[in-house]
Amino acid sequence: MLDRLQALADRYEKLSELLCDPDVMNDSARLRAYAKEQSDLQEPYQAYVEYKQVSEQLADAKAMLEDKLDDEMKAMVKMEIEELAARKEELEELVRVLLLPKDPNDDKNVIVEIRGAAGGEEANLFAAELYRMYAKYADSQGWRTELLEASVSDLGGFKEVIFTINGQGAYSKMKFESGAHRVQRVPETESGGRIHTSTSTVVVMPEAEELDIEILDKDIRVDTFCSSGAGGQSVNTTKSAVRVTHIPTGIIATCQDGKSQNDNKAKALQVLRTRIMDIKIQEENAKYAGERREKVGTGDRSERIRTYNFPQSRVTDHRIGLTLHKLDSVLNGEMNEIVQALSIAEQAELLEKEGMAASH
Repeated sequence: MLDRLQALADRYEKLSELLCDPDVMNDSARLRAYAKEQSDLQEPYQAYVEYKQVSEQLADAKAMLEDKLDDEMKAMVKMEIEELAARKEELEELVRVLLLPKDPNDDKNVIVEIRGAAGGEEANLFAAELYRMYAKYADSQGWRTELLEASVSDLGGFKEVIFTINGQGAYSKMKFESGAHRVQRVPETESGGRIHTSTSTVVVMPEAEELDIEILDKDIRVDTFCSSGAGGQSVNTTKSAVRVTHIPTGIIATCQDGKSQNDNKAKALQVLRTRIMDIKIQEENAKYAGERREKVGTGDRSERIRTYNFPQSRVTDHRIGLTLHKLDSVLNGEMNEIVQALSIAEQAELLEKEGMAASH
């Protein structure tokens, strides 16, 4: 571990030199790349610098005990050794976590798709609540959301809603949301007061950029049509809505909420690229499915990941056994406690895998 940290520290310091190099400063692409790389290394670098300082101070304090000290001074040195040893242990654990392999998509924006699933109109209404929950959470993180496509149900829910979340680290926090979300409550349409169980599905995909997935004009078919509102009625007479079909894969993306046909086409292509990349990611994940039945991040969208129980004001994440009795707060976008618990579970699993790999 120390060898890896020293190599990381050497690279960080080399980047500091490069960022002051006039040739680099005049090359905006290299400047951005080096600045991004150094920013990614900053936290483990600072932890390693403190680790070395604490280790040196600890060695000096232990050496002092060999000297002839009076009782008061000896007690003070022993107390300092205890504090430094505890801090050294904390830093070792922190560094182990910081050195874990990072998901290359963690810093990307995301495209989120929510659909009402089992439960009819109640599932559609809950899909709309999930959309509002994520929009509020995104706002609390300083991220920006943009609606790409929505199919509104008769009671104002969403049969389907697709939107982007743009912001630093969006995928790193939103990636745990893919799966089936179950709601248990008495629907407004239920006269007998019986609790119904419905589900809405969520898919979170890292946004694909043009460099990630190249789509050739010859491989797509573009169709235009009039935008429609709830119930399918036409809401305008111009063919501004766009449907793009990727011929090699058969994947379709539609957008009608943009300001113009060109705007809708660009957004539809954005969704199309992301869906194509997502299929590749799912195929890669499937290779490890037999050995990766982990609690977090399986990518299995059919699994029930969370239950929202209204009578008990309870939210339960089934992957890590976390239960919170604060349903209203969570639906209001206060998701940090859930996200942090899932992140810690992911880190613990990665640490376990690293330990297993090192022992072989």
